[in-house]
Amino acid sequence: MDLNTFWFLLVGILLTGYAVLDGFDLGTGPLLLCARSDQERRIFLNAIGPVWNGNEVWLVTGVGALFAAFPQVYATVFSGFYDVFMLLLAALIFRAVAIEFRSQRPGKRWRTTWDLAFAISSGLSAFLLGVAFGNIVWGIPLDSAREFQGNLLTLLQPYALLTGFTAVVLFIMHANVYLVLKTDGPLQEKLMNWTRLTVTGYLACFVAMNAMTLLGCPHIVGAFRQRPLILGPLFLAALLVTFNVLREIQKKRPGRAFASSCAALVLHFLLFGAAVYPNLVYSTPNHAYDLNIYNGASTQKTLGFMFVVAIIGVPIVLIYTITVYYIFRGKVVLTDESY
Repeated sequence: MDLNTFWFLLVGILLTGYAVLDGFDLGTGPLLLCARSDQERRIFLNAIGPVWNGNEVWLVTGVGALFAAFPQVYATVFSGFYDVFMLLLAALIFRAVAIEFRSQRPGKRWRTTWDLAFAISSGLSAFLLGVAFGNIVWGIPLDSAREFQGNLLTLLQPYALLTGFTAVVLFIMHANVYLVLKTDGPLQEKLMNWTRLTVTGYLACFVAMNAMTLLGCPHIVGAFRQRPLILGPLFLAALLVTFNVLREIQKKRPGRAFASSCAALVLHFLLFGAAVYPNLVYSTPNHAYDLNIYNGASTQKTLGFMFVVAIIGVPIVLIYTITVYYIFRGKVVLTDESY
């Protein structure tokens, strides 16, 4: 394995970690609107309350790693997707404001307003992340200087919109399973019933998205033909672990169900990474301008220096995350200090 491949894997691991950890935070927003009482909504918010802020560290670290290792890719993506990422940033900020402000006053209208804001900003964040990844898979128009040639409407093409919607449904499913893990009693039973709908909805979106990928992305079809023994088993495993979520919920084993949901996210990102490697940005219609882990990378000296930094820094992030989740393990218990 060379340094370029190492950094491709590391950026993928960090972004996967963000999807697994912050995914259930984002999915909790839309589910909040399905709760019938203020107490249920408070339980939902306090299930993610101790960890949601720390989960975003993985996104910051992943973007930082992309900037350090693949500056040309970073420049192309963040300039081309500028409008999308500014909307994403605004949604993430508004989401943070909503979760903090809703508990500052007891009025029903006040809390309902901020709950709605939290739900919309969370759903929008998930949708925009999906749109960004959809465009990476489908490809974007680049010129000979590998600069984006388009605008916001260019990015809002049908495949990207489907990917964005699929991301929202995926995170809702993931949040549903997480909330089952963090609750008990009648609320947990209700959340278990919701799981049948959220898992089924996601599987339908997953199949539709992959069908559209095979029909409209010849470069991804080419990758399947080149690496069938890798991509085929990954696709099958992603489906099986998603079905296993329902099986574990039916057997009332929420811990295993959540582990299966996390495994599904990890396998989806592995499938994505194995399908696009060694490319990072596809150029359509001229693939001569594709950006990959070699023509979009920093110098070998920079990659080597950052390798040492990563070996030191990534374990710190991992230890911090494990510590936080260990401290706040168990079921949600509302107190006077809760949201």
